[in-house]
Amino acid sequence: MARRTRSGAAARRGRGPAASGTRLWTWLMLPGTLWMTGFLLASLVLVATLAFGTTDPLGNPRFGFDFENIATLADPAYRTVLLRSLGYALITCVICLAVAYPVAYTIALHGGRFKNALIAAIVVPFFANYLVRMYGWSVVLSDDGPLLKALRATGLADGDTKILQTGGGVIAGLVYGFIVFMIIPLFAALERMDTSLIEAGRDLYGGPLRTFLFVTVPATRQGAAAGCVLVFLPAMGDFVSAQLMGGPDQIMIGNLIQDKFFQGQNWPLGSALTMLLMAVLFLGMLGYLRRTRKDETEAAR
Repeated sequence: MARRTRSGAAARRGRGPAASGTRLWTWLMLPGTLWMTGFLLASLVLVATLAFGTTDPLGNPRFGFDFENIATLADPAYRTVLLRSLGYALITCVICLAVAYPVAYTIALHGGRFKNALIAAIVVPFFANYLVRMYGWSVVLSDDGPLLKALRATGLADGDTKILQTGGGVIAGLVYGFIVFMIIPLFAALERMDTSLIEAGRDLYGGPLRTFLFVTVPATRQGAAAGCVLVFLPAMGDFVSAQLMGGPDQIMIGNLIQDKFFQGQNWPLGSALTMLLMAVLFLGMLGYLRRTRKDETEAAR
């Protein structure tokens, strides 16, 4: 009995420093968390209340309780832009997933001692300003750019072929801008995966493709889901790609919001569009969190 008491006291003493360290980090995180949460909630309240406001004859916003801006969102033109933005974002996620999986797989499982250098080679170029990178990409994809010149030289394109001012050009810009957000989570998931599963999968399924589809993909689906969220959320609200590489028929909801705030001087309608965009993004995040919780519950069984 005395031995059990002494062991319990020792266990409590062992937990003491760890618990104290946890409490210390909690208190250190509290000021920054409160600061960011306060400004986030304040901005959300401001935008939400302004969505029910009006504008005076000079275009200045006025708070109120008018539902006209909310009713305007039902206009088919806005619905078309929202669906187009949603489609562009989903296609971007699919392309990024298809491109990032082989890259992350090769680096994580075959990179060896050059693994960190290869990841750095991918990430460091994205430290450049997003707008500067998009301007550079628009030059590459322009009618007189190196890509179309090479395609015309090989006979794969003619003089009427265009990439800019098309939906494909906008999607190309979105993929280029956000693909790194897909590579990093996939790389982390593949690096944590037990490689013996791949060896067992080869014995069970035979070919490398079936092993990849039935072993690697299920084992790294959380990384893929995280990458899809990190790509989908900014791609849905992006406006630079559509502005630089699209035309009037390729505008996205981010372009509408920018126009209402900075050119149309209609802040209430811009706020209503912002709340609509945030509602769509919230649904996407909610679906991801529910899926993550379900996977954690299944893993704990």
